[in-house]
Amino acid sequence: MGTQRVGDMTDDLTNDALDENADDAADGDSDALSEEGFTEDGFSELGPDVVDPLDGQTTERIRLRVADDALVRGFIVEAAQLMDDLHCSDVRIYDVRGMSDITDYLVIGSGTSDRQISSVAKEVEVAGKKHDLYKFGADADGPSKWVVVDFVDFIVHLFEPETRAFYDLEMMWGDAPLMEWKREA
Repeated sequence: MGTQRVGDMTDDLTNDALDENADDAADGDSDALSEEGFTEDGFSELGPDVVDPLDGQTTERIRLRVADDALVRGFIVEAAQLMDDLHCSDVRIYDVRGMSDITDYLVIGSGTSDRQISSVAKEVEVAGKKHDLYKFGADADGPSKWVVVDFVDFIVHLFEPETRAFYDLEMMWGDAPLMEWKREA
């Protein structure tokens, strides 16, 4: 067996999953993907079980919920208010629908310490679960000067102020409309 790149292996796995899905659809399987790539229950399949080449661990098939836009909009306003309540500053919501291929909304805020930033990220995750919105992934740089929580339909970025100024996401997304989120006094 020759050397195979991880990308090639992923492509092979994805093609196998698509072939398997076509067989399931022909058998009348209701969980089979439609032409748009979504099952009847509103989920999208991202691929078959995958074995991590580094540690040999198997990751189960990932199913993402495709959330209703009204639910997402309501939650991101709640998330911004939560971030404000937890003393994050300069919280902004950018509507990047039609501008980004990976998400519809960005929620950006600044914290004062790595502990606060990590804590706020966890609180946003917990709040999301209450609305049946689950994170797809999360990542942080070493000392948590920037934490990203990806909910697919929206992404939350929490920064220390210096790191936020350095990466300047506001400049990159400055053409996107800002959403109002502040509570009326």
